[in-house]
Amino acid sequence: MRKLVFTTALLGALCAPVFAQTNMQTPDASHFLPPGERHPHIRAAINELEQAKRELQTAAHDFGGHRVQAIRAIDEAIKQLREALAYAK
Repeated sequence: MRKLVFTTALLGALCAPVFAQTNMQTPDASHFLPPGERHPHIRAAINELEQAKRELQTAAHDFGGHRVQAIRAIDEAIKQLREALAYAK
């Protein structure tokens, strides 16, 4: 769990400049969720992480060499969240 919290914090710190530079705002992820979803926040987090990964992959620079590590951290966070959802079933 600590790893997930750290990864999320790192991701936020790395992505904030991307959103600030492009005047983008994070969209509401609720439209990605099926009705009656039991864990909407986890599903929304997965969707947000996937979007952040796409933003990092297409960014104009490498954030001082941290982009690759951030993408790896996103992949790990998504994996952990999907495992959490599978466990909850």
